[in-house]
Amino acid sequence: MSKIIFIADFFAHEIPGGGELNNHELVQILRKRGTDVLEIKSQNASPAFLQEQDDDTKFVVANFIGLTEASKNNLKSEKEYIIYEHDHKYVKTRNPANYENFIAPKDHIINFDFYESAKAVLCQSDFHAGIVKSNLHLDNIRSVGGNLWSAQILDFMYEISKSEKQATCAVMNSDNWHKNTSDAIRLCKVKGWEYDLIPSLAYEDFLTRLGKSKKFVFLPKTPETLSRIVVEARMMGLSVITNNLVGATKEEWFSLKGIDLISVMIEKRKQIPDLVELTLK
Repeated sequence: MSKIIFIADFFAHEIPGGGELNNHELVQILRKRGTDVLEIKSQNASPAFLQEQDDDTKFVVANFIGLTEASKNNLKSEKEYIIYEHDHKYVKTRNPANYENFIAPKDHIINFDFYESAKAVLCQSDFHAGIVKSNLHLDNIRSVGGNLWSAQILDFMYEISKSEKQATCAVMNSDNWHKNTSDAIRLCKVKGWEYDLIPSLAYEDFLTRLGKSKKFVFLPKTPETLSRIVVEARMMGLSVITNNLVGATKEEWFSLKGIDLISVMIEKRKQIPDLVELTLK
């Protein structure tokens, strides 16, 4: 494959969110395999820019809120692309939890043609893919069943997994209402569990703090397409207390933790880029 243009609203050096970190690792793996990958912010992927690209250039579209309708139309009509979906940009609210059985009314569905024209819509879990399918009824929806971490971070979490745990419950202190920190704290208090409220920290510092506890309490209010932090907790040997909105908990590998789960995510470093390359071949 000669060239891929990777479109996203933000990149990991700007926002170190789970989706951005995942995207970054995919780009790095593809580059190591010899593919020329150009990253461009969605707001800068203008029709003129898209038309300048060679005919054999392929596109990976991650978050695309900044992508104009004209640019989406150009991609639909002239380019080969996949959507590497991290949430639910086919629903006006981006939150299927607002609807019964996660199914939005037809007048709340947006970007349908953009999803339909993609060579594939790659979702983060079977749970995620199932919600997308139930709303769009398309045949190009796939689940990658995991996330991507660097080999160095996987090694780092392996070392943490071997450490002795404190008899505490880790709780992520997030300002995002849908992460629902307040209910996680409330549950700990009701149960009489000692908890460690973890603030926003540098990534490795956050993992180190998270990995000290025996349990992780996480009660999101919106469907988590996978929940990177839940998988990280399991890879570091924690038990997880959560609700039915976390995609990771429905994957066949979720019963694993520590090195066994890390081994699964090491294999994802091959499987996910393989799927991207095969789909865009």
